[in-house]
Amino acid sequence: MTARLPVTRALAALVEKATGRPCGIGELPRVEGKSGFEPATAPYTILDSLPGEFGGPPLWDWHADAAWSYQVTSVGERGDQVEWLADRVRAGVVGRTDDRWSYDLHLLEGRVIDRELTYDAGGEPSVSAAGAIVSYVQRVTITVTPA
Repeated sequence: MTARLPVTRALAALVEKATGRPCGIGELPRVEGKSGFEPATAPYTILDSLPGEFGGPPLWDWHADAAWSYQVTSVGERGDQVEWLADRVRAGVVGRTDDRWSYDLHLLEGRVIDRELTYDAGGEPSVSAAGAIVSYVQRVTITVTPA
């Protein structure tokens, strides 16, 4: 079975490349600033791991396929901002050009055999101490087989 961490890191890098905005893994992304690394300004995305599913041989057999699920939360100050960001996430993760994925998702220890958008919630406004923010939740599943 392919380890999850390389898939998580590769997916975060893909989201950053597709959106042109920072992506944090499980937390607010940090970017290099004047005084070292600082919290990113909106818009940005946060990638969270969700429960995975396994298929093929028994789990003790390292040749089983793994379907790793993630939640990508786009965060911004306005509804149009997070919709734009979510469109870029969607196009990056499951978008296709002809018969190929629009963005490659390379792994050293395995091969991606499927990508699926499983949930697309739309924008959700809220108010925090920092002011109004809007978030847009999408869930994707990346299925990997050992190389």
